Amino acid sequence: MPTFEKFNLPDAGEGLTEAEIVHWHVAVGDAVTVNQTIVEIETAKSLVELPSPYTGVVTEILTPEGTTVEVGVPIIVVDTDPGGTAPAPTAPAGVVPDGADTPAAAASPQPVAGSGDATTSAASEGSGSVLVGYGTVEPGTARRRRRTAEPTAAEPAPTTPDRATPAASPAPPAPTPAPRASAPTAVGHATLPVLAKPPVRKLAKDLGVDLASVAGTGPGGIVTREDVQAYHEQAKAQPLATYADDDQPWLASGAVTSDGRQTRVPVKSVRKRTAEAMVTSAFTAPHVTVFHTVDVTRTMKLVRTLREDREFADVRVTPLLVTAKALLLAVRRHPEINASWDDTAQEIVYKHYVNLGIAAATPRGLVVPNIKDAHRLDLHGLAGEIADLTATARAGRTSPSAMSDGTITITNVGVFGIDTGTPILNPGEAAILAFGAIREQPWVHKGKIRKRWVTQLALSFDHRLVDGELGARVLADVARILEDPARGLVWG
Repeated sequence: MPTFEKFNLPDAGEGLTEAEIVHWHVAVGDAVTVNQTIVEIETAKSLVELPSPYTGVVTEILTPEGTTVEVGVPIIVVDTDPGGTAPAPTAPAGVVPDGADTPAAAASPQPVAGSGDATTSAASEGSGSVLVGYGTVEPGTARRRRRTAEPTAAEPAPTTPDRATPAASPAPPAPTPAPRASAPTAVGHATLPVLAKPPVRKLAKDLGVDLASVAGTGPGGIVTREDVQAYHEQAKAQPLATYADDDQPWLASGAVTSDGRQTRVPVKSVRKRTAEAMVTSAFTAPHVTVFHTVDVTRTMKLVRTLREDREFADVRVTPLLVTAKALLLAVRRHPEINASWDDTAQEIVYKHYVNLGIAAATPRGLVVPNIKDAHRLDLHGLAGEIADLTATARAGRTSPSAMSDGTITITNVGVFGIDTGTPILNPGEAAILAFGAIREQPWVHKGKIRKRWVTQLALSFDHRLVDGELGARVLADVARILEDPARGLVWG
């Protein structure tokens, strides 16, 4: 006899309360096994693939793609004992309608060992499910995202000559008397009427077109219906210019306004979380930023040398790698900057480990995953971790745990050609280092003006935790290592 089990949306970690169903990997009638990926969800931090807690046949998908669902809401029904028959999702006993309470006596097999925290049982359906242990929450309701018209501004229309220039109107079948003129046109010192028939004038009025601005293509310069329509099309707001390989993912979930001049996108997921975090940080921690311009010519030579070293052939060596190592060495010399402010307990918390955050720009927004215990890594290990971290972030696969418990962060604004900036602290951290673009420019070196590689550094810090002297010393130490990487051997 068929046994129907509902899978409630679990907490994907960090105490998240809701997620959006992005893509189902299964359909009704598909056979699934324990730990098989069945759905991809988008949380406030990242994309997460959820595994099936059951083996059986999918009988019903309760939440379509694009639906925002609260933790604990059923999202799929699986028949765990199909018995060789095609189960009907609504008729058999044991299937609970969406939103109804699950009968406490409903039979449910125990989750298979190894299925992870994503598994659920009938006994837990009433209180929700947990993927990463944060306790259960009461089930809520699924909230369907309002669907709107596809954003036309995301796909600029080609401006071909056929589109840009109205086609000549066919000659009217027979001459007509000259229409009444109501809109004069100035030519020199004379005033000539705009030639247009009453229906054309009405069309122009309805479309908000000034007839005096329309060039007539009819006999004798008469303005035709086609002239008015073509002028109206040309006067419409044009889509933003984009690069050929830019699919504008930031507009994909938006709706174009009726006049075509705006696209409005709901604030959610990563963008929403980033905005909340930055506002909290900016208006909670008093920010101070110090700057330093640095000759990094020797760092650039080191980068070239390491790229040719067989020991580093399997990793990507960049100036950011050396900067990250320099910051870790500066933190070792000044451990008091590796701290956080506990407002609830009114305590300063000094961290005896360094979880180094690397700010990564992704199509879904800014994320700041961190390298756990980065202070324990050598240069080669640090290079591998940076590469893995950035690749995972850009693919939207960063886990919530990878973005928690960071202690200090680097943001590489130089990759965008920017010299420097005043970065906002990642919440819960005392400092963030901005690493600017590296440029060749005139520089006084050993008493002479020479062409050198130069960059700018900016260190923002929480003035509750870090005074000006400490901030300046940390930034100066980072700069000294970038000026002479061999100094790292002494400090390391």
